[in-house]
Amino acid sequence: MKIIVTGGAGFIASHIADEYIKKGHKVVVIDNLWNGFRKNLNPKAKFYKADIRDLAQMEKIFKKERPEVVNHHAAIAQVVLSVRDPIPTLTTNVLGTVNVLTAFGKYGKGPHRKFIYASTGGAMYGNPKKIPVNESAPQEPLSPYALSKQMAEEAVLFYAKTYNFPYFIFRYANVFGPRQNEKGEAGIVAIFMGLLKHNKQPTIFGDGSKTRDYVYVGDVAHANVLALAKGKNVRVNIGTGIEMSDREIFEAIARAAHYAGAPRYAPFRPGEIMHISIDAGRARRLLGWRPTVTLARGIQNVADSMRRS
Repeated sequence: MKIIVTGGAGFIASHIADEYIKKGHKVVVIDNLWNGFRKNLNPKAKFYKADIRDLAQMEKIFKKERPEVVNHHAAIAQVVLSVRDPIPTLTTNVLGTVNVLTAFGKYGKGPHRKFIYASTGGAMYGNPKKIPVNESAPQEPLSPYALSKQMAEEAVLFYAKTYNFPYFIFRYANVFGPRQNEKGEAGIVAIFMGLLKHNKQPTIFGDGSKTRDYVYVGDVAHANVLALAKGKNVRVNIGTGIEMSDREIFEAIARAAHYAGAPRYAPFRPGEIMHISIDAGRARRLLGWRPTVTLARGIQNVADSMRRS
């Protein structure tokens, strides 16, 4: 199949593009390189430097490539930035998604046509009353970033119905692994590992008790391979169901980096949730998916990757 991967020079989507190519698919990457890097691009992928906020650009590319599948990961995924200045996040994540949907609706072709969308489980559910949280839990965004993903999901449903193509929406927990930007806002494993590599003290926002669900990027990429052939018109969580506190994740990273120091603490940041973990039962039933890489193994992979870079 020919697959367009938006954001394919970025962290998660570059791993997905690699897996698609390994499976023999033709991959076309669209990325504006705002938060992606050319070094992440698979040399076998065709690359367009383009911005999803530009509908004319999207339609031109889609008209030329005529993809059977779109895997849409291009987004601004920064909670604190979205609180401080929501417009870039909303325009990219909502308007940009509408542009990609429109272009695919007009020019997508083939018997296995499908739109795969990367949403958030880590932020979508707010502070749920019960965790691990499943897909039927109320959507209660606490940040413009989470709101943008909620709005984009509804856009996916609307345009899929309008243009008669199936969709598959993933709601990810906190994804980590090699290629995550150590200088970004999100991605505590990469950020802390990058600081510890230079013997700098990491900062935990809050008292260390916030919890997250960490899932390895290779497992996420595998789920996206499975979704090519299985499931349609569904929303599916991808996570481990395990809560890990900020303090615990720091200690795990410090062990891998052989760092004996302590973190510094700063006030909680607005828009962040307190506790979350993801119930991936639907992914097991529908895709036969389950996480295979442990947190310790994944952190070690990040450390090894950073040493090589």
